[in-house]
Amino acid sequence: MSAQTKTAEPTVVNGINVDDLFGLIEGVRREPAKGKTHWHVATTWQGQTRSRARVESFEIGGEPVPRRFSIDIDEPHALGGSDRFANPQEHLIAALNACMTVGYVAQCAVRGITLESLAIDTDGEIDLRGFLGIDPAVPPGYENLSYTVRIKGNGTEQQFAEVHNAVMATSPNFYNMSRPVALKPTLVVE
Repeated sequence: MSAQTKTAEPTVVNGINVDDLFGLIEGVRREPAKGKTHWHVATTWQGQTRSRARVESFEIGGEPVPRRFSIDIDEPHALGGSDRFANPQEHLIAALNACMTVGYVAQCAVRGITLESLAIDTDGEIDLRGFLGIDPAVPPGYENLSYTVRIKGNGTEQQFAEVHNAVMATSPNFYNMSRPVALKPTLVVE
């Protein structure tokens, strides 16, 4: 009779493999270059106000990781579109909410807090006079976004407040949306 080695089951909280997450944290702590990521999205016009964004890969620690996704984007009829897909503003807010959602789930997981529910509602206003070039004094984008996080689980109010503060301190898209990001445009006319 041969002896079989029993491997320990990973610790999973909120669907997150906490053992792997702590392994990633420790690996990046030991070798900061392993924490460098590079993201790329290529977008092409699909007619009218429609576009398609393609994701082929990203890099982590200098290693490419294949990914194959496409994101279709449009405008509502009222803004000249065919209303077939969510528009850029909805994708922008969805990306903010999704990034923060990952943060809440992971921050709770590493603290051993099991979530029952989590929802983020975000609102903002854009004055079309800026976008349409009618009034150069009117900003073409959001001046502020308001969001509400509704969270329920086995954590205390204080623990959830700590999670909330940690998400605001570490969420990449919270960071990207809460301060200016330098854009470096290049125009190529073919």
